[in-house]
Formats: sequence, structure tokens, C-alpha cells
Amino acid sequence: MENIYRTHTANEIGEDTVGKSVVLSGWIENIRDHGGVSFIDLRDFYGVVQVVMRDTSLLDGLNKEDCVCVSGVIEHRDEETYNPKIQSGTVELNCKSVKILGKVREQLPFEIITSKETREDVRLKYRFLDLRNRKVKDNVVFRAEVIRFLRGQMESEGFLEVQTPILCASSPEGARDYIVPSRRYKGKFYALPQAPQQYKQLLMVSGIDKYYQIAPCFRDEDARADRSPGEFYQLDFEMAFATQEDVFRVGERVLYNTFKKFAPEGAQVTATPFPVISYKQAMLEFGSDKPDLRNPLRIIDLSEFFSRCTFKPFHNRTVRAVKVHAEMSKGFHEKLLQFALSIGMGGLGYLEVQDDMTFKGPIDKFIPAEMKGEMIKLANLGAGDTIFFIADSAENAPKLAGQIRNELGLRLNLTENNAYRFCFVNDFPMYEADDNGNPAFTHNPFSMPQGGLEALNTKNPYDILAYQYDIVCNGVELSSGAVRNHDLDIMKRAFEIAGYDEQTLQAKFGALYTAFKFGAPPHAGMAPGIDRMIMLLKNEENIREVIAFPMSASAQDLLCGAPSEVTETQLREVHIKVRQ
Repeated sequence: MENIYRTHTANEIGEDTVGKSVVLSGWIENIRDHGGVSFIDLRDFYGVVQVVMRDTSLLDGLNKEDCVCVSGVIEHRDEETYNPKIQSGTVELNCKSVKILGKVREQLPFEIITSKETREDVRLKYRFLDLRNRKVKDNVVFRAEVIRFLRGQMESEGFLEVQTPILCASSPEGARDYIVPSRRYKGKFYALPQAPQQYKQLLMVSGIDKYYQIAPCFRDEDARADRSPGEFYQLDFEMAFATQEDVFRVGERVLYNTFKKFAPEGAQVTATPFPVISYKQAMLEFGSDKPDLRNPLRIIDLSEFFSRCTFKPFHNRTVRAVKVHAEMSKGFHEKLLQFALSIGMGGLGYLEVQDDMTFKGPIDKFIPAEMKGEMIKLANLGAGDTIFFIADSAENAPKLAGQIRNELGLRLNLTENNAYRFCFVNDFPMYEADDNGNPAFTHNPFSMPQGGLEALNTKNPYDILAYQYDIVCNGVELSSGAVRNHDLDIMKRAFEIAGYDEQTLQAKFGALYTAFKFGAPPHAGMAPGIDRMIMLLKNEENIREVIAFPMSASAQDLLCGAPSEVTETQLREVHIKVRQ
């Protein structure tokens, strides 16, 4: 049975349809009235076709973005009017009839073709129009292609796709929950899952060997350029009878294959196996647990060296240094100093190495002559090098040095272009001090501590490392994961150190507490973020550009008006009273 609206789509129109009578439907992208003859560009999901109207009365009442159905015969264009930018650029439809299917009744809030240049709040309010923009639509199509490929990759690795619940119990997993009131159980609440963490571990206990899903995750967190407020999606996977290295091999194969297939033409992708960098090494050499390996600069520690010098601002401070081999003008140093001040540094000391291996710079006189050779060896300095110094507290100095390293890489054009540089970061501390100075989980509370129960019983909590790891690409955390704690005694002791007694553990994580009594296998996994993956592949600076219907940076759905008030009846049904 023929479709009454179209016989073809735009991508099916070309040389092989010349002479055929066709019916097309879509939106009017552009109108050009040349007096005795008029043209419209008809856009559908698949492309654009030029429509010529030699009977100019056919144009009456038509406006840009009207949804129309046109019929006619496909003909060759004049050769001088070929348009190589579109697939149907050598032909056009000689229009015989036009029918308006959906009329534009208000002034368009922006031009579709330039919608990406419009203010974001307006774009999101009229997202259904923004998505007509080919570049915006292409991101949605690209996302679907990547997800389809990821599913194929996981299936080929022997993983089974299993969907886990959206309504679950609230549990302290590191971020703020979205809670959902229960109508049937007064005063009780469901939560939306921050991740399928407990469910995927329960699947391992149930005997599922390799699980995965494209998992929606919900966290009430503030937006960033690489974090959407509200919800995001992960390629979540877990493996029974697996070690950290087993997870690494699967994760790197899937990500390498995905980035090689979908990265821009000519892009370099880190070959497998990906380098593995400990958290301690990452904070020292890169000043971040999300190192950008496109930047060749490395940070060194000179704290002990400067404890023996006479430069008082560096005494009893953590001192980090970054060496660069490049010519830098006085203006460059002034601008870099302004950047340093803007991130909270008190200044930015530096030394330039002259051809005779002497130093020139504002702190040269504070380094004893007999120690300058030691400095050259420690920093591996050569003629033409400049070394920058960052001095601050033990907590702040590494982070500040990381920002200076990144800025130098950008300002000196040292950072690779069109490259995707991956690494694993592992050996994270199990615990860190909370605001009250008590041990709290640094990463995932369900991680296995290195050294097991013995380490928990005998070591300082802040010295215990966990089998936790991240995948980082170009300075963006793509994935976190861990070898899971599957032993009830280890689980009880780990949570006890973090301030949770056994009763609280049972109440908050009752399913895992019970399941671990019934023969839980060792298991491990991770969850690469799909939104971030696609943001990197499309070279978008903001994650909202790769989501069909994103919330705004202030966590509002400007299109549908969420969050919104609900009726008094709805509130009564879930036993909630809103204070005025």
C-alpha cells in the first residue's frame, strides 16, 4: 500500500530518479523567488532537495519551516546550478502540486540554519526547532550509531544485556539522590538510581557471568561543561571471576575500537594496552587524577631541594616545577603570571637556563651556587629551558601545578590536536578525611581494599589503597570502576571505618548484605560515560550539545517546564504538604 505522503525520501533522489514522478514531504528550509520562477529547498530527516515552481502561484501562502507535501517530476538542473553540497545537487523536482501539512503560525524564534549561534536558553525552549538544524540532528544520529556499535562490541565480548530498575531504594553512594514519594506507603520514598551499582553486583551473585546495559543514571548534581544535571548514560558492565586486568582488557578493546571507528578523519588513538598510571603518580606528574596525555609536559617535586635554599616563600611548602623548552617573551611571562594570580597563586617564580648553563630569573639569587648543579640534574635542565615553580600547601600545590602545566601546553601549542590519548588511573586511596576529619570513602564504597581484611584491621585508613580505577581521555574522566567487595566481613569492616555500623549497613544496603551470605563470586566492572564519549568524538565543548533534550545548566527543562508545581490532589496522594 503506497504512502500518501511520500514515494521517496531526500536521500533517494538523484540521477537514477530523473524522469520519475515522485511525492516528497518535509519542511521548507529556504524560499527563493526569482520572479517568473521560484525555488524552495525541501528538507526531511535524510537530506535536502531543490524544488522548482514554474507556476509561481504554488508558492502562495508558503513560509519557511512550513511542513509540506510536494509532487512532480525529477529533472536535471542546469549544469551551472549544480550544488555539490547536497546529495541531490544535480537534480531538482519540477513541482506540479503542493499541500501544506503543518503551518507555521508564529514568527520563528531563530533561523534554523544558524540555531547553534542562538542563546542556549532559547534553543532549549524550542529544542524541537533546534533539532531541525542539520548539525544538531547529526549529533543525535551519531549518538545512536555509537550506541549501536557499543552494543555490538559488548555482545561480541560475550556480555548479556540486562535492564535494572529505575525506582529503587535511596542509599549513600556519593551523590545526592532524586527521591520519589510513595503513594501506597505513607512517608516512604523511592530513589532514582545514581548507577545500577547494587543491582549489577546482585546479578553477579545470581550467576550472570557478564552483564552490561546502556544505563540511565540520576544524580542531583550541578552542571559542568562535561556533566549534565539530572541524568546521564553509561555503558555499564560487570564480570564475574574477574580481576582489575580483565576489566582493563575489555574496556580498552571496546573504547579503542569505538574511537577508531568514529573519531574524525586522521585522528590518533592510543594503542592498546592503554598506559596505567597510579593516582599518586598522576597527582605528582600531572597535578590531576584526570591527566591529559596530549600535553608532553611533566611536573616534578622540588620540595626537599628548596627546604635547603634561602628563598623563604618556598620554605615549609610543597614545591612543584614544570620545565619547558621554548622561547618566551616578557609579555608571555606577564600573561602567565596574570593567569597564575587568577587561579589563586601568590606569584609564579621561574628560571631561564642560559647557553652557558647559568640561570636567569627572579629567584636565581636565592639558590646557592653549589646547589645549582643539583637543580640542573633534578630537573634535567638544558640550555634554552625555562622552569616554573609552584609553591603552596600539600593539598593545593599539585592542583595549581596541574593548571599551570595545562596552560603552558595550550599557550605554547604543545598539546596534540586531533588525538585521543587514553590511560587508566588506578590505586586510589580507599579513604579520605571528611569535613570533620573522619575517614570517608574516597571513591566507590563497594570497592575491594588492597590487602583485604588485614589491611583494614592493621593499617592507617588513609594508607589503604583500593582496587579502583578510572579511564581518562584527553583530561576527561570517561569511566570509573573497581574490583568489588564481595566478602561480607570485609564489607562490614570497610563501612565501619567510614562510620556506618552493621545496623546501618543492613538498612542502607540490605540486599547486598543478605546476598553476600550466599556465595558471592569475585567480580569487577566499570562504566564508561556515553555522553562524554560522544562529546569528545564530536569535539563539542559542552555535553548538552550531544543530548537530544538536555536540561539547562541550572537544571531546568525549559521545553516542558520542569521542575513544575503539581496539584494539591497529587501532593495529598503521596502524603506531602508543601510549606509556603
